[in-house]
Amino acid sequence: MLAQGRLADYQRSEALKTKLKDKVYNAPQQVNWTKNGSRSWYTIQTARGKEFVVVDPKQKTRQLAFNQEQLAKKLTEATGRKITPYNLPFSTLTFGKEDKSIEFVAEGFTWQYGPGNDSSGTLAFSKKGPFRVEPTDRRYWGASNGELSDKPVPSPDSSQTAYIKNYNLYVRSEKTKQERQFSFDGSEGDYYASTILWSPDSKKIVTNKIRPNTKHLIYFVRSSPDDQLQPKLENREYPKPGDALPMRRPQLFLVNEGRQLPVDDALFNQQFSLSRMEWRKDSRGFTFEYNQRGHQVYRVLEVSAATGLVRPLVEEQSKTFIDYSGKRYRYDLNDGKEMIWASERDGWNHLYLIDGTTGQIKKQLTKGEWVVRNVVHVDTASRTVLFAASGKTPGQDPYFVQYYRVNLDGTNLKALTTEDANHVATFAPDFNTFVDSYSRVDMPPVTVLRSATDGSVLMKLETADISEWQKAGWQTPDVFTAKGRDGKTDIWGIIIRPTNFDPAKKYPVIENIYAGPHGSFTPKSFMTANRSMHELAELGFIVVQMDGMGTSNRSKAFQDVCWKNLKDAGFPDRILWMQEAAKKYPFMDLSRVGIYGTSAGGQSSAGALLFHPEFYKVAVSSCGCHDNRMDKIWWNEQWMGYPIGSQYAECSNVVNAHKLQGNLLLMVGEVDDNVDPASTMQVADALIKANKDFDLVVLPGLSHTSGGEYGEHKRRDFFVKHLLGIDPPAWGSLATDTPPANTGK
Repeated sequence: MLAQGRLADYQRSEALKTKLKDKVYNAPQQVNWTKNGSRSWYTIQTARGKEFVVVDPKQKTRQLAFNQEQLAKKLTEATGRKITPYNLPFSTLTFGKEDKSIEFVAEGFTWQYGPGNDSSGTLAFSKKGPFRVEPTDRRYWGASNGELSDKPVPSPDSSQTAYIKNYNLYVRSEKTKQERQFSFDGSEGDYYASTILWSPDSKKIVTNKIRPNTKHLIYFVRSSPDDQLQPKLENREYPKPGDALPMRRPQLFLVNEGRQLPVDDALFNQQFSLSRMEWRKDSRGFTFEYNQRGHQVYRVLEVSAATGLVRPLVEEQSKTFIDYSGKRYRYDLNDGKEMIWASERDGWNHLYLIDGTTGQIKKQLTKGEWVVRNVVHVDTASRTVLFAASGKTPGQDPYFVQYYRVNLDGTNLKALTTEDANHVATFAPDFNTFVDSYSRVDMPPVTVLRSATDGSVLMKLETADISEWQKAGWQTPDVFTAKGRDGKTDIWGIIIRPTNFDPAKKYPVIENIYAGPHGSFTPKSFMTANRSMHELAELGFIVVQMDGMGTSNRSKAFQDVCWKNLKDAGFPDRILWMQEAAKKYPFMDLSRVGIYGTSAGGQSSAGALLFHPEFYKVAVSSCGCHDNRMDKIWWNEQWMGYPIGSQYAECSNVVNAHKLQGNLLLMVGEVDDNVDPASTMQVADALIKANKDFDLVVLPGLSHTSGGEYGEHKRRDFFVKHLLGIDPPAWGSLATDTPPANTGK
């Protein structure tokens, strides 16, 4: 038996946390700009601790933002607590007038520190006095806005006020206080919404008439509340695939004329949602966006304020789905006379210039077998677009983000970054310069200041130092590519080895999976804060991660593989990738393959043992959406389609639970309000009925989670036991005497 998964391996894995944490030096984690754009600032970790750095792009200077030693001394004197200069009790700050002073929150107070009569500067409480965290709106993400209230909405010229009363629209003159009723057919079951939009000329109003749906609630029991002995029954609003949805119909009122213009709903009567209702600045009409249920039609519609006629400005259609939640972008120019629009109509996500009068394409701004990832800025004066894209440079990883500028006539496409790495840019408020940090999983970050006009490097700022990681024996991840199921498309992934790696040994392989169609997930930047896979490898495994077909940020056809078939999860590509990797790296033992994931990754990891047991032998599934009929409506209908059909059952881990082979551990938070925890329990129920052996861990008080430190320990033990074939060491024998607390994500 190989010496893997033993106490010494666990201890080395635990020690790796300390050896690697905060030991990548000179690598900014977050770059900030002052409001006026005259300075950029960030924090870096150095051998002596945390340092605040400020950059002046005009003077091309880089220096410490302030005297940290003097500030620490003054804070110590003011608070009576020992404050060390390179472990200051704050990480964010704001610059004062002319950027000569700073303001920050520490030790329960807001402070100001700036130049004084001596070189040490002055420290004082700001006028804000003691700092208290104000209560925030912790509204549940899934809760709907009923849009029914009597909140008054004044007209732009303040001459009139509109409001909802008895489910109808009223307008009151502020001069005479006379009230006029504009609608008469509102009722509790079909009411006028309080989201009232006045036209800029104060002569017209548009609001929605809403037919609400019956809310779908999910229920769970919080077994161990902090504030009482007895458990609590809780519920959340949670629409699921197939549920009825609210229906919104825009209503147009001509206030001065005292009448309502009908708006024909023929172009938006099968709605999943209506959004972004906006008046044109000249009050000629208003626009809104229509997402048809099933996500195969998406329209930008304009309504004439003179006639109430509706016309489509943009219409997207797809035989599969429109990725409205991930690739939608629209920018109106010249009060809607032109529009920048993102579309995958040619098979790749690109930008188009649309004529807002005719709805016709004036110019395709970007084109080719590469994808626009996001638009950073539209400069209307110079008529240019600043955007991020990936896959344009031949020979580079197609997921690497690079930055570009293009004219609105489609000419002069200019690359602002070119280095063979993943770029993260933070632009100045005037978009003339930007800080660019670029890296790969096998190359530590380099940070520079660049011109946003031509991409030239104005100043080198930081080069990361990973010498402490190297001293700890950290193994550089291998980037590996192999052809996917079509024999043509490259599948990209990474391979992670333990610090005591021996190429002569055979190591079980564990895949970290997340195959959600909404993104791509294999790390592309240096994994400064993403170390858990290295810690898992330390127990005697090879850990891999890759993006198979069905995920995003490649071609439309690449992503379409997921449609109505989430159980696919790119497994044909993943298996081929590992088989090719094992040919190059014979230390990978594909007779012992494990897999783990959370949420959509929880669905996929459990599905690996149901649909591909010939390859995967052990799985740990956390908070999985195991049946797409049980999960949130927007995510699942987008990929699995509407109306609900047999494809939902075909992809269900519950329906297919009887096929289980191998060793499965299910974990779930008992109050998961992201993925209904009943989904995991239904898998457990089906497995029990099929007389299948499995493990189940329910995490009291936790929501959507991988289980925190506790869950990580259970996951690692499960792989050690079932892939290495040995009993994990007792928890009390590790560095910590007791199991870590049940923390969240």
